Amino acid sequence: MATSSDTRVQVACYHCGENCTDREITIQEKVFCCEGCRLVFEILHQYDLCEYYDLNSKPGINQRIAVRKDKFSFLEDEKIQQQLIRFRDEEQTHVNFYIPHIHCSSCLYLLENLHQLDKGVLRVTVNFSKKEALIIFAHRQVSLRRMAEILTAIGYEPYISLQDLQHKKPHIRRSMIYQLGVAGFCFGNIMLLSFPEYFTGSGHTDEAMNRLFRYMNVVLALPVFFYSAQVFFRSAWNGIRHGFLNIDVPIALAILVTFIRSLTDVFQGQAGYFDSMSGIVFFMLIGRILQDKTYQGLSFDRDYTAYFPIAVSVMKDGKEVPTALPDIKTGDTLLIHNNELVPADGIIVKGSALIDYSFVTGESVPVAKAMGEILYAGGRQLEGNIEILTIKEVAQSYLTSLWNRDELKNKKEKHVSFVHLLGQYFTWVVLLIAAVSAGYWAMHDVSRVWPAVTAILIIACPCALLLASSFTNGHILRILSRRQLYLRNAQAIENMANATHIVFDKTGTLTGKTGTGVIYYGTTLTPVQETMIASLAAQSTHPLSKAVVQYCNAASLQTVFDFQHFTGKGVCGWVNGIFIKLGNAAFTGAHQQTPPDGSVVYVSMNEKLMGLFTIRSNYRAGIRSLLKELQQHYPMSVLSGDNSREALALRQLMGHETTLLFEQQPADKLAYIISLQQQGKKVMMIGDGLNDAGALKQSDIGISLAEDSNNFTPASDGILEARQLPLLFSFIRLCQANRHIILISFALSLIYNITGLYFAVQGLLSPLVAAILMPASSVSIVLITWLLSEHHGKMLDSKGIQEMPDKNHIPD
Repeated sequence: MATSSDTRVQVACYHCGENCTDREITIQEKVFCCEGCRLVFEILHQYDLCEYYDLNSKPGINQRIAVRKDKFSFLEDEKIQQQLIRFRDEEQTHVNFYIPHIHCSSCLYLLENLHQLDKGVLRVTVNFSKKEALIIFAHRQVSLRRMAEILTAIGYEPYISLQDLQHKKPHIRRSMIYQLGVAGFCFGNIMLLSFPEYFTGSGHTDEAMNRLFRYMNVVLALPVFFYSAQVFFRSAWNGIRHGFLNIDVPIALAILVTFIRSLTDVFQGQAGYFDSMSGIVFFMLIGRILQDKTYQGLSFDRDYTAYFPIAVSVMKDGKEVPTALPDIKTGDTLLIHNNELVPADGIIVKGSALIDYSFVTGESVPVAKAMGEILYAGGRQLEGNIEILTIKEVAQSYLTSLWNRDELKNKKEKHVSFVHLLGQYFTWVVLLIAAVSAGYWAMHDVSRVWPAVTAILIIACPCALLLASSFTNGHILRILSRRQLYLRNAQAIENMANATHIVFDKTGTLTGKTGTGVIYYGTTLTPVQETMIASLAAQSTHPLSKAVVQYCNAASLQTVFDFQHFTGKGVCGWVNGIFIKLGNAAFTGAHQQTPPDGSVVYVSMNEKLMGLFTIRSNYRAGIRSLLKELQQHYPMSVLSGDNSREALALRQLMGHETTLLFEQQPADKLAYIISLQQQGKKVMMIGDGLNDAGALKQSDIGISLAEDSNNFTPASDGILEARQLPLLFSFIRLCQANRHIILISFALSLIYNITGLYFAVQGLLSPLVAAILMPASSVSIVLITWLLSEHHGKMLDSKGIQEMPDKNHIPD
């Protein structure tokens, strides 16, 4: 595209790399896009921290949007401080901030040298993968509010939400770690002390020494039985109380019987099976901890508190008073600043609003509201400050009602893992074999009843099955997470594999939030005219204005004079001596007409209508091939909050068998999911935005799409990075392979069990045979599950994964 004669070559900002529309913001021959970026450079230069720019090219964050001066004033509230601070003594304070802008090694360098900016900072430790910084500072020299402001000044504003005050991130239970340590210590020593027993028949052992070792084994077995194994006893007892024989029942039974049988054998002068018992507990705990650790990568039980700010300004006697959200009452007057969220339902009493409800509705087009109108919680004010009179408290707003529906709160777990079903049948089969063996030996040799029954219960422990499921599920979860699909737990893998009907949300799911398609109709625009239109549109934060700027692709922008913004109508101003208007038909003087697909922005120059831009979201890259794959295996539905204007294009994309429903409210989506389930279908819901929360929770497997790692995501069974949506079918296939791997492992464990049972039913199971079979089966099961999981993971790789971040970025 040609440019006007007065345009200059575009220059990238030295700090953040964005294009500089004004080359006059310079220092030391370095050009910056805004005063904010230049200020950060000056701060770093002043404290000799410019090595920040040597580690990565243009590593900074754009500073065009200034943070208001008193944004962190709520951190002066002692009550809020107490809930954020992790530790405080007379000299220092420890606080952990989540900083979403951490992205490369330059960030690590700058944050860990924060003490050079303020001597009150004692130490900063950055957890890159979690984007968190643990800051230790001397509170007599610097305040908590000042710490947040220092981070913000250098481009690393901490994200502090109400959830930080109410919820803590889950951790693996420390008691289970202790139980594993005790079991491992005792298992190793019992194996060592039992070694002479394996060669008792060789004549090279001392009976007195063996007797001493047996009693030492009894002592070592006591903490394993009474401490380490309690997790299995509790789980088995809870299952029995509810009338269900879960997989832990036969494990607990095997541990109990092995302990009792071993005690009996030792006091009768024989070798016991304490090595097998402690080995069972040790390997089972490893599998349980590995699985639990996998689930800690992401917290899914997020609600509105993860998205809301901690405090908001309440107007009292003409002054702004920072107030924690739980303390907001009905009748309070809230001051909502530009770009802030509306935390509670209220009526506008001062100013006019332009509200972005994309968080609630999934739609990106802002809604204009005037004085006297109701605003609902969850909207974001885009232009200017407004005051609202709250009519509901935060906990009673429309936003939170979507989370707190009674039918969702009382919904019971709908699924039982097939592993537990296998364990249940396995338990009955083992008990049957034991009963038959007891009956047989009762008629032929009563002395063999006790050895046979106890040996059967020892050798038939389904530890290999539990190990197979724990290690396979854990490994598959890690493979999926590396491909940016984060599932809540192992049950989600099964539910995903068992889905029979897939439901998609449209906006933000099939279509991207950022990608837009713009078409211009009307008088052909010259490059100079496009530059002038872009210059005017760039003055507005409206998403449609941004789309127009992107379409015009001007090399540089011109100065706009007398710019005016009319909420809900459009913008106007003088550019290069020409009066330009951008907005709706009435504002620009166009005759009302039925517009083409998408949203419309009309443009007029000197009161003459030039034409119109139609803007609509593009479908995501790769979505067509995904839908073509899915159509061959699943019936599908699309639920959209939009009108039916794009029905024809969507029908061509989804196929004629797909159900299309438009103008769907959250309650409608929830009702549709319920109707499918009443027909016996297992529903997978792929959605985006809080308006899908009810449907995602109700579905058998709900997957929430996230545009980036910092997006708020409703409670769901999984979170999928939006760029990876085209791999959905491959993810489903991997989840289906998970079941096959566990079944193969279970079949292999049966071979070990049958071998052991051959000796057990005869009452001839020796400690040596048990000591060989138990670890051999456990180790081989783990190895096979790992190899098969890796094989299927590589098959997923061959489907093509999105490119990793830039080589200068540290992968998280």
